Amino acid sequence: MVVLAKPCLTWLYRSMQFSVIILAAGQGKRLKSAIPNPLHQLAGRPLISWVINAASDAGAGASFIVTGADNAAFIPHVPEDAELITQHPPQGTGHAVACCLEGLSALDPAHPVVILYADTPLIQPETIAKLAGETASGSDICCLAFHASNPAGYGRMVTEDGKLTAIIEEKDASPEQRKISLVNGGVMSAKAGILCQLLPQLEKANAQGEYYLTDLVMLANKAGNKAGFLSIDAQELAGINDRQQLAELEAVIQVKLRKKAMMAGVSMLAPDTVYLSSDTEFGRDIVIEPHVVIGKGCSIGDGCHIKAFSHLEGAAIGSDCIIGPHARLRSGTILETGVKIGNFVETKNAHFETGAKANHLSYLGDATIGTDANIGAGVITCNYDGFNKSKTDIGANAFIGSNSALIAPVKIGDYAIIGAGSVIADTVDAHALSLTRAPQKTLAKGADKFRVRAKSKQGNKAK
Repeated sequence: MVVLAKPCLTWLYRSMQFSVIILAAGQGKRLKSAIPNPLHQLAGRPLISWVINAASDAGAGASFIVTGADNAAFIPHVPEDAELITQHPPQGTGHAVACCLEGLSALDPAHPVVILYADTPLIQPETIAKLAGETASGSDICCLAFHASNPAGYGRMVTEDGKLTAIIEEKDASPEQRKISLVNGGVMSAKAGILCQLLPQLEKANAQGEYYLTDLVMLANKAGNKAGFLSIDAQELAGINDRQQLAELEAVIQVKLRKKAMMAGVSMLAPDTVYLSSDTEFGRDIVIEPHVVIGKGCSIGDGCHIKAFSHLEGAAIGSDCIIGPHARLRSGTILETGVKIGNFVETKNAHFETGAKANHLSYLGDATIGTDANIGAGVITCNYDGFNKSKTDIGANAFIGSNSALIAPVKIGDYAIIGAGSVIADTVDAHALSLTRAPQKTLAKGADKFRVRAKSKQGNKAK
């Protein structure tokens, strides 16, 4: 293990200037997917975004992101000042970094450059900062490594007197080298000048016929440069080669997110059953019951109670709200203080003002529900006519009776009452009572006559 030349605190590392190269050319073949590997998601965030954020938190400056032939899909997920570079056709990791030579040549030769992989989302900012710091103050090249109980499949770190002399890919390793348990984590840092000097010297005379980035270590030693390594926890370097590994890392991320939420004042009755997104924002004294899913873009205020089997996405929830059980809050939902959304209620682009409630079995979309309004069971805002979506405006303290259909666009005034079973398509003024209900017709003995006719029809069919 490399010993740092001098003790450096994290804040000291982060004050240092360095750049990053993020290799993101995976095309989804390993995951059996049409989606590029780096754009698969953990906790509602693309893999590459986890790495970009870690680099940013570590204090990275300029970044180069190397993608495959089609980089358009990456544009929404990368910083505006990042340089997107295309690697086509793919010819190995060394070739991917070499695609950045033009940008690297513009940097100071002593400038540290950290090379990251877009599918290692657990790498920590502190690790990136330390790696850059080691290149700034010690090694010309420094690699991350870990000890593997089963090193099969990994490149082996060949060391001599505590120095890194070479990294040998398993396909090219001798039987003796394959016994080495210290393995390559893939991530490395190097001075920009060293990269510019050595990358053109890479050759692909190996088992895979590719330009190996790891060969830089051997070349550096031959040129009299210093190569070292930092040994870290293997979990930080966990990559994703298949869907099973994707699920395993999702589980790791979820544990971290739940712990963070609970430390911030959220109570979870069964944490292992709760799914969180990386961007979920919590207040204090929140209770979350089992089997709750919180998707992207949610904020939840103080004192809220989210009951079992509820699903939230893109919802802004104020303080002291009660949600569920079995509620679904979709994107654009806004709940102000003290709102109640009950069982089997679905909302979308709906703004509930203070104290409003919809306790059961309703769909409320493209709607405003005023202060203390009460929505009865089975109420539907009919917001879509097959071509356009229209808005329903329900006033403060209005009461909407059960099984009513509100045909948007429509406005229900303050304190108005809609009778149960009504179909409302016209404005209802404040304080008015409105209902549409056909007269009830009752036929004496009609039920008996119906049964006789029904049995007769069944008998005729049997014949």
